[in-house]
Formats: sequence, C-alpha cells, structure tokens
Amino acid sequence: MAFSLRMSEQNIWVGKFSLFPEDIAVHGISTRLGGVSKPPFESLNLALHVGDEPAAVGENRRRFCRALGFSEERLCTAEQVHGERIVRVTEAEAGRGARAYADAIAGTDALMTDVPGLPLLLCYADCTPVLLLDPVHKAAAVVHAGWKGTALGIAGKTVRAMEAAFGTRPENCLAAIAPAIGASCYEIGEDVAAKFQAAFPAFGEKIVRRVSGRPHLDLWQANYRQLEAAGLLSRHIEIAAVCTACNTGLFFSYRAEKGTTGRIGAMIALK
Repeated sequence: MAFSLRMSEQNIWVGKFSLFPEDIAVHGISTRLGGVSKPPFESLNLALHVGDEPAAVGENRRRFCRALGFSEERLCTAEQVHGERIVRVTEAEAGRGARAYADAIAGTDALMTDVPGLPLLLCYADCTPVLLLDPVHKAAAVVHAGWKGTALGIAGKTVRAMEAAFGTRPENCLAAIAPAIGASCYEIGEDVAAKFQAAFPAFGEKIVRRVSGRPHLDLWQANYRQLEAAGLLSRHIEIAAVCTACNTGLFFSYRAEKGTTGRIGAMIALK
C-alpha cells in the first residue's frame, strides 16, 4: 500500500492511495501546483473562503475535477467549522458550494454519500483529510479532521454514521489519511495536549510527543487509532505520512505560511 503523486492527462498532480479500488470510486488529493491563483494563494487554491478571487478558484476547481474525470458543476462541499456534524449527501445536494461558499452545506465537517458520480470535496491546509470507502455497499465519505474534530472523534463517528445510513461494516471499510501537518511541526499547548491524553488514554504517549519538553501532536496517529477503535482493520488504513508544513512547495500550510495561504482539496466520488 502506498500514497503517490501522479500527473494527470490535464497536467495536474493528483495524490492517490493504492488501497482504494478505482473500479468502485475515484479519489484524489490536490497539490498547490497547476492553478491560476496569484500569491499568496499560488496556484491551485480550491477554497472560496480564504480571500482568493472567486473566478480563479472556479478555474482551479474545474482543472482538478477534470483531472479526476468529473464536472465541477456537480461537486458538493461544506462550510467547515472544526466540528463533528456529518451530512449524508443525496442527488439534491449535487452542486452545493461548487460556485459560491454561501451555498455550501453549512456547519459541516464530514460528507458521505452512496450516489454515483457525485464528487465530495473538503479543503485543508494542515488539518487532516480522511477518506472513507465502503466497497461492499458502495458508499464513500470525506472527513475534515483538525485537532478539534479529531478530539471530538469525527472520523470514527463518520464510520458509525455510514454504518447507520448504508449498512457499512467497519471491517470492510477502507480509510486513507492524506497529507497533513506532521507531529514534528505541530507544537501545541498544554491544554490541547491534555484533551488528547484524555481522549486517547491508551495511546497518549504516541499521540502527544515531547520535543525539548514541548508537546507536539500526531494527528495521523490520533486518526489511525480512532479508526481502529471504530472497527476498521489496520491493513485497511493507509497513512500518506507526508507533512504539509515540511512540503510547502507542494502543499499549502496554514502554520508554515503564517495563516495566509490557499487550501488543497480531498475529493472522492463513487463510479
């Protein structure tokens, strides 16, 4: 199993996980390369809420969607608020947030669907993207797991929501943890460290690490352990292990770029 970047026929780099069968779903993680946005959002910024020109974001979304074989007109996205709300997306939500941020699904940090050909998109700049696929019942989800969402257990809750909505059995579910800020770059306060040690008592030392006495958070491990606790098999969870803050030439990083930057996207759609 591996995460790799591939160049599409449209000259857009797309991150892929070998774990996901491409005859069932199409997925992709964007980079910051190949778009039209100007600094400080250069160049493939996919977010409408960061101050970039809407026309540039629209063109970037068109390029990324076409690289995955979909029309940007049907993509569905959300107003991400670092919470735990999970929304089931139906045909009626196709196109929500595609052109205007105000039209995105409000106050939501995880989207799930069983509708073929309906791309789900969430945006990130250090927070952890989690993609989920049930290849048996043909259902998919995308999760925005920053530290607040991870502490609230949003990835595990999305697995359980898929179970309730689609009959997903956790042992059949596949999960991918995409590029996000790594523990070496993610120093946190003692208050956040305490929240994670309380939320993950069995794995506190693996999730909160001390570097020169200062706590650093490993969101990759926190989400991995959360997915395992929800019933996923370890062999069905793949971690990209790529740090956005260490790789600002390829990805946007809110922390490394001092809060003003674009957003990469994580997208999945059933065939």
